[in-house]
Amino acid sequence: MDIRGKSIILSLAILVTMLGIWEMSVHKPESSEPLSEYELLMGGAEQESRVPPPSDVLKLAASELSNPFYDAGPNDKGIGIQLGYSLYRVLAGYLLAMLIALPLGFVIGMSPLMYRAINPFIQILRPISPLAWMPLALFVIKDSEASAIFVIFICSIWPMLVNTAFGVSNVRKDWLRVASTHELSRLRTALTVILPAAAPTILTGMRISIGIAWLVIVAAEMLVGGTGVGYYVWNEWNNLDLTSVIFSILMIGLVGMLLDMILAAAIKRVKYQE
Repeated sequence: MDIRGKSIILSLAILVTMLGIWEMSVHKPESSEPLSEYELLMGGAEQESRVPPPSDVLKLAASELSNPFYDAGPNDKGIGIQLGYSLYRVLAGYLLAMLIALPLGFVIGMSPLMYRAINPFIQILRPISPLAWMPLALFVIKDSEASAIFVIFICSIWPMLVNTAFGVSNVRKDWLRVASTHELSRLRTALTVILPAAAPTILTGMRISIGIAWLVIVAAEMLVGGTGVGYYVWNEWNNLDLTSVIFSILMIGLVGMLLDMILAAAIKRVKYQE
């Protein structure tokens, strides 16, 4: 058996062990002695406040995933609808960031003058927490949906911009000299030489950006409310439904993993051996 097969078996073994420990740690053995009224009341409160076992989460997951797109009102939508709203906001802000970060990154990477001029702004704005922009966005834009998209935009742009500039500026000079020898225009050099050479670094920045965007949208939706998986988590917490909270956390993790896997596969497609 190769290392991939062994790693899959080991991962499954770890998963089963963790679920078994979790299930046993929250299981309360039944007592044969009758409980007093006070104990019944306290036991009921404890039952409500305890962490649910994985068996309860799996039952809820089966129920929710059997009909993920139901819509029973503003505060009762299926997990598929909630994830759809979140993905729409993430992709909208992410694509806007791409439209600005990639061309600007090319310009910065190809021009030392532009790098020196724009770098101070990048270094000041990049460390700011994306959620710190939310109050200002809500005040200026006056729309929670657009404000959430803006927050995704502002958190997605920096990894793409920095990685694009880095990848473009580090293209081998030999390749650029060959392009110059063949008298290629700057546009053709950028498209046929620089872009393929810098593509792995650019996609790495895009991969980092999508991970950050998915993290931020959950927190942003908790603040603005309405719809989305972040709002779903917060709403279920307010309802003291920990089973739904854990289920939604797992769904957030799975969707984030899928987004990362898509860009990881794209990076493998554009990698090259020198």
